[in-house]
Amino acid sequence: MSEISVKFGSGKEIRTEEDIQADALLDHFDIGEEMIAAVKVNNEIRPLSTRIMVNAYLEPVPVDSPEGAMIYRRSLAFLLAMAARNLFPEKRLYIGHSLGNSYYYTFATGAKSEHHDIADLEEAMRSLVKKDLPINLSYIAYWEALQYFRQSGQADTAELLNQRSESRIKVNRCESFADLYIEPLINRTGKLSAFELRPYEDGFLLRFPGTGRGKTIDPFEDSPGIFSVYQEYKKWGRIVGVHSVGELNKLISGRTIKDYIRIAEAFQARKMAEIADRIYERRDSVKAVFIAGPSSSGKTTSAKRLSIELKVLGIEPIAISLDDYYVGTEKTPLDEKGDPDFEHLEALDIPFLNEQLLSLFNEDEVTLPVFDFKFGKRREGGGKKIRLARRSMLIVEGIHGLNDALTPAIKSENKFKLYVSALTQLNLDDHNRIPTSDNRLLRRMVRDYQFRGKDAAGTIKMWPSVQRGERKWIFPFQNEADAAFNSALDYELAVLKFYADPLLRAVKPGTEEYAESVRLLSFLENFAPIQPQYVPGTSILREFIGESEFKY
Repeated sequence: MSEISVKFGSGKEIRTEEDIQADALLDHFDIGEEMIAAVKVNNEIRPLSTRIMVNAYLEPVPVDSPEGAMIYRRSLAFLLAMAARNLFPEKRLYIGHSLGNSYYYTFATGAKSEHHDIADLEEAMRSLVKKDLPINLSYIAYWEALQYFRQSGQADTAELLNQRSESRIKVNRCESFADLYIEPLINRTGKLSAFELRPYEDGFLLRFPGTGRGKTIDPFEDSPGIFSVYQEYKKWGRIVGVHSVGELNKLISGRTIKDYIRIAEAFQARKMAEIADRIYERRDSVKAVFIAGPSSSGKTTSAKRLSIELKVLGIEPIAISLDDYYVGTEKTPLDEKGDPDFEHLEALDIPFLNEQLLSLFNEDEVTLPVFDFKFGKRREGGGKKIRLARRSMLIVEGIHGLNDALTPAIKSENKFKLYVSALTQLNLDDHNRIPTSDNRLLRRMVRDYQFRGKDAAGTIKMWPSVQRGERKWIFPFQNEADAAFNSALDYELAVLKFYADPLLRAVKPGTEEYAESVRLLSFLENFAPIQPQYVPGTSILREFIGESEFKY
């Protein structure tokens, strides 16, 4: 057998036999095996059981890294699905959505989960952890996979295979339980000790450590407003018969997708109209609507659509962007790397903003600032002059809109705070969910290429920094919102695939961003594509793919 070269992050290089498993080389890393979720082999994230066939650069994927945290969560979902199959073979378990550092689950019967069933499930999971069973990646024939998933009650997973054409299918397997391979899993059940099950509403939460928290589970923080929005969309998904990707693919192959797109867009429009009605009810006190949300949540189009709904009710909206209140590059706080932190609250001129808002509320005329991002400062002379009339209302868009520290001089009754996010209700199958962050990342990737000339690698590179800013400045304030709007469209990932697939394929193995591009490509393989011409011109999705009827 021939030899290959394996290099490590420390600079060490060894010669070893070809076809060696990665888990045989873990002693060369500077962290213990218990804290390694997977490995990067030439910048591609792979299971620890991966056989190394060529010269390779090998890196560990720590459990507390963003990639490792996601692997740990999917591994816990696998463990829970296995325990449920062993304990309740006649019941079908559904993964719902995320809620902080938790996944929400229910049983398909729709009945409220009994506390003793939840306790039994957790005990069954703990038993599997104690056995320290191997979780292996393996290949099985296409027909064998189809037969297994149908016979084991995993109808949603079987539907996904209709989008595949490989003669052999990758699965993760532990004892007799198998699941479709979405991404690598932790290699042994014994490493999955950090979790808890908690009754919640009609189901229960699978709780796990947050990113960067190792195996520490933080205290539970409820988000009832976000949960109610998710539940409303889940209920709608069941009504129209699309709660998984396989069901969406059936509509696409059956050529009925255009009708579904119309229904999805109409449902979203109705939700925005309901929010406008709530604002109208408070028209005598509300003087400004503050719209905030994470990156690529569709805040700009949401603001424009809300403005239309308010005009229908006789209110004249006036748009203000918080981006124009930046203090400038020289005065912007620095992050931990010493770079300007433009997402910091104090990157905005808070006193000036509040001064202008109070003047407007007193029906005085003000000149809005205009920030020149090319030169990193405000333009001399400012922009347009505005004044609030009796039936006028400000629409203020920016990431800090929900934070009362942004507007300390403004009374709470004068503010209506709207949280916008892409809260995806669609799942891959019964126990593999679609992270909302993946949806937003693909949106941003397509928009960056379409309008900013940035390639996929560039978007992927800056995404961790964006997420850190969201965790610090947006998510902690989402419960302060008066209303939440879900900007996700269940069909959109099939459209984004049309644009994102060639962008991701342009990312090469020599870059750090290759691992994420491979993961996203694997994820998008599950979707049948939708032609972009089916997307209405007023859709939020047009903000990212182009040809919107709105001007930005």
